[in-house]
Amino acid sequence: MSANTITIRLMKADDFDAVVAIDRKILTNPRTDYYRVKFGKLFESNDYLPASLVAQNVDGKVVGFVMGEIYLGEYGIFQEEARLDTIGVDPAYHHHGVGRRLIDEFMDHLKSLGVQKVNTLVDWNDSRLIHFFSANRFSPSRTINLERSL
Repeated sequence: MSANTITIRLMKADDFDAVVAIDRKILTNPRTDYYRVKFGKLFESNDYLPASLVAQNVDGKVVGFVMGEIYLGEYGIFQEEARLDTIGVDPAYHHHGVGRRLIDEFMDHLKSLGVQKVNTLVDWNDSRLIHFFSANRFSPSRTINLERSL
């Protein structure tokens, strides 16, 4: 299996079960409600711009996904910026270039829509994910993520 046998396409509403199944394999804790909200926002909103992709193998099985949003005025940011908020690759397809293909296609797609910058958030202690994003040319931004505990 190589990344060359994988095809990347726009995510569809009926990819929901496959996305949830991949996420469950990675985290072992189902986040069905999280994805229900994400898919609702993506596919039931009038403001939807297709920015999420899936990777599928030669049999048409979804083996990875990347989800994001293009800013449409949030925080005073318009279509020049987007956010990558969720990515997942079936563990059976790890270390075969699927994640890189998803990121590359995601960036190309967003660029074709006029996006000039993509940001994401990573837990400071998740060295594996930091390494993945660094290998895919992400770097620390000049913005600071602020939080307040309640």
